[in-house]
Amino acid sequence: MSLFVTKNLRKILPWVSDLMLPIYFPLALNLGTPPGALKEGRQSGSVLPTSLEASGLKKSGWGLLLTGIVGGTLVAVYAVATPFITPALRRICLPFVPATAKQIENVVEMLRSRRGPLVDVGSGDGRIVIAAAKEGFVAAGYELNPWLVWYSRYRAWREGVQDLATFYISDLWKVTFSQYSNVVVFGVPQMMPHLEKKLEVELEGDARVIACRFPFPNWTPDQVTGEGTDTVWAYDVSTFQRKRRDALTDGRCASSRSLKNKMY
Repeated sequence: MSLFVTKNLRKILPWVSDLMLPIYFPLALNLGTPPGALKEGRQSGSVLPTSLEASGLKKSGWGLLLTGIVGGTLVAVYAVATPFITPALRRICLPFVPATAKQIENVVEMLRSRRGPLVDVGSGDGRIVIAAAKEGFVAAGYELNPWLVWYSRYRAWREGVQDLATFYISDLWKVTFSQYSNVVVFGVPQMMPHLEKKLEVELEGDARVIACRFPFPNWTPDQVTGEGTDTVWAYDVSTFQRKRRDALTDGRCASSRSLKNKMY
């Protein structure tokens, strides 16, 4: 039986190969498939072209999905990172550096026996504002980074002081601080002289300014606590206003004496 099958296969195979050659030879040359072959393939129920097409669509779908994921990730990273990088590109660089527990403790100590509304200039993640609110102050924070402002609002809500702690997305140079009796500043040396002049003009005589990390260049502090990077300086506005008045008075007296000497 096997011998019979083998002999017949030898006779049939050359005939089959001759029959199929006109069909597959154009495919090998990438010249297209004869219409008759396509029709015959559909009638015979061949699944090879369909499976190849499905495989191609599947690969294309995965490619689009991967491209979407990568593109979405890059957009998200850009959106999150830009508010943190932008301050470093400004004329006065004011990067976000979280306050330490000791710095917060020193600030709270400088606020003992103080009353009135409080503002944190460049509030970051809201630690100072929230700590002040827990001490009973109506506190506000101004911060240019929207992500930090939204996070600060969430922290205030989580700590249960959302009624006393308010946060604003704003540039500190565009805000007037005359309504605040207590001003907390986490600044850098480049900004302190400019901020000093701004606060001298805007603050009332009963206000207190608390500087962290870096002191003001021309003011004499009324109190100092802490050491190193945790040092905190407290300045009473009434003190430097009095010194400024005294300096003006001394200047007028000197001018008057000089004028009298010239007359005589």
